[in-house]
Amino acid sequence: MAALTFAYLQSITGVFMKFISIAFAGLVGTLGLASFSASAADDVKTVAAINQNSATLVGKTVSVQGKVVKVNNGIMGRNFVHVQDGTGDAKTNNLIFTSKQTAAVGDQVAASGVVVLNRDFGSGYMYPLLIEEATIAPKK
Repeated sequence: MAALTFAYLQSITGVFMKFISIAFAGLVGTLGLASFSASAADDVKTVAAINQNSATLVGKTVSVQGKVVKVNNGIMGRNFVHVQDGTGDAKTNNLIFTSKQTAAVGDQVAASGVVVLNRDFGSGYMYPLLIEEATIAPKK
């Protein structure tokens, strides 16, 4: 009888441990994905790299650090902030961010937002590359 009880307890313990292992693996996997997403958003890219790889970045959040070189506030309910970081050539050295936040020309900022291609606002306002829904903060 004792051998039967011991075998029964082992099988129940085995099932319980398997359940706990699966639950723990799921929790760790979820935390790992959350950490990956956060670190991916924190992955600062260069202005030139975003310009050169814009087709593969559509819909993704990108982050840059650089200097504000031009600001147009209050256009169509948003602020247009131009940022350069010293990379690229005349065609790839500038990114335009649209945001509810703004900055002043000359400010060093950290900016991140979602990559959008061929954004047409109408009335001649067409942007081949735009970073929308941006957050703009002073660079630390």
